[in-house]
Amino acid sequence: MMKKDYPLYKVEHFNSIRDMLRKQVEANNNTAAYEFEEGKTVRKVTYGEFYNEVLYLGTNLTENGYQHKHIACIGNNSYRWILVYMTALLSNNVFIPIDKDLPKEDIINVVRHSEADIIFCGKKYEDTLRGSDFEKSVEIVSLDDEENGLLSLISKGKNAYENGNRAFCEMELNAPTDLKMILYTSGTTGNSKGVMLSEKNMLACVCSGLEIADVSGIALSVLPYHHSYELVGGLLMAVHEGSTVCINKSLKSVTKSLLLFKPTYMMIVPAFAELFYEKIWANIRKKGKEKGFKLLLTLSKILLKFGIDKRRQFFGEIHAVFGGRMEKLICGGAPLRPEIAYFFDDIGISLQTGYGITECSPLVTGNREHFDDPKTVGVTLQCNKVEIDAPDKDGIGEIKVKGDSVMLGYYKEPEKTAEVMEDGWFYTGDYGKFTDKKQLIITGRKKNLIVLTNGKNIFPEELEEHILAIPEVKEVIVFARKDAQGYQKSLTARIFVNPDTPLEFDELKKKVSLALSGLPKYKQIGEIIVEKEEFEKTTTKKIKRQKYI
Repeated sequence: MMKKDYPLYKVEHFNSIRDMLRKQVEANNNTAAYEFEEGKTVRKVTYGEFYNEVLYLGTNLTENGYQHKHIACIGNNSYRWILVYMTALLSNNVFIPIDKDLPKEDIINVVRHSEADIIFCGKKYEDTLRGSDFEKSVEIVSLDDEENGLLSLISKGKNAYENGNRAFCEMELNAPTDLKMILYTSGTTGNSKGVMLSEKNMLACVCSGLEIADVSGIALSVLPYHHSYELVGGLLMAVHEGSTVCINKSLKSVTKSLLLFKPTYMMIVPAFAELFYEKIWANIRKKGKEKGFKLLLTLSKILLKFGIDKRRQFFGEIHAVFGGRMEKLICGGAPLRPEIAYFFDDIGISLQTGYGITECSPLVTGNREHFDDPKTVGVTLQCNKVEIDAPDKDGIGEIKVKGDSVMLGYYKEPEKTAEVMEDGWFYTGDYGKFTDKKQLIITGRKKNLIVLTNGKNIFPEELEEHILAIPEVKEVIVFARKDAQGYQKSLTARIFVNPDTPLEFDELKKKVSLALSGLPKYKQIGEIIVEKEEFEKTTTKKIKRQKYI
């Protein structure tokens, strides 16, 4: 790893997503844009074919009066989902991706609050939507109906286009700073807000993100499409680079998809990285090869110091599980234990972490492949300024962001917008500090901060990271119980132990004590509660902390 940062990658900047896609169609017309399973075969759609289908769908929607409207979409990840998404982005409409895992009532609330005019939905959601009483007329189009749904609109649009209808192609687009997408956050407190992003916001994230990270090739798309990380960082970056996106059908099919598509990179969240890490080590232990594997790791590191890279040969069995061509994993969405990133680098797969938040489209900082410190979340994107507000003696304060990727505000909620925006600065609610190399370290969430009666401040995430380093621990929440007067005096840890590696309570206490032994006395755990089940999580796999403290 380099000791200092290096020049940014040269990246072409665009004023519109339409121009960005057209550029790829001209340059890579016959290159596969998307690959996915269809029945027992793999279907490949080129950039040229994809663009044509966007034109046909857009022509039909325009012909039916869908200009300056709100277009929503809900369903499993699919090529058709992407087709609706890109068609909306290439028009003067506003796109609303809806979290497919929301309860029925929340789905209806999002549709109402977003003022959707038309909803494209998977079969699973049709009854829910068609049986709802919306305040205004909402057209519902099936993504899955082969005769009367999306495919029918494409077919009709094709006929109109071939008969000379160019209304969609010649449509006057909105200004890049106008509203383009409304993303509803799925926070751990349950307060969902509609984040308003412009085309300028999204393109700033795409282009500035690619300036610090070389993300191109063949992607395996596994994250839900309603999530800003995959919508912008995954799908739009792929279009910019002319990459091929291979669409994974479901979480259960990830292993199969890796072998089928043989990707070179993946956008993931820490839950994926941790699962891969745990399965690799479990398999090594099951085969009784732990000692030999650790020796290979040591030998590989020694050889690397002399410029000899044998990682793909030494760890070929692991690479084969990832399809044999995996080069990098781009990880964001939540904190990741540094040892996991180090491990993947040790076996020859670069794992680059970053920091983002939906309100920033979402990327704020990112580690670079040759200037990578897993204890940090990397350097600031060029499109933004990032500062630490009111830092304490250790340089820790609230992270605030200002720049081209910062949201327009919360949809129809000026009061909530005012709570987090001031003079163009977005206050993230995350605490952190910068290293002397200008890499950002996240220390915790503002709302999770524990203030003990002795005046000491504790970020529970720091302690949780230490406890999660215990191999048998799968999940943990650290918090402070309040006494009768409401004071926080001592720390409690709720721990879920991996069922595959059971641990007696007394042994768990010893391991927790050892894991925290290097920390000050006031950061020691006074009480441990063992959970019988995993913690309840949001749809983005973040633990709902407030339910357990």
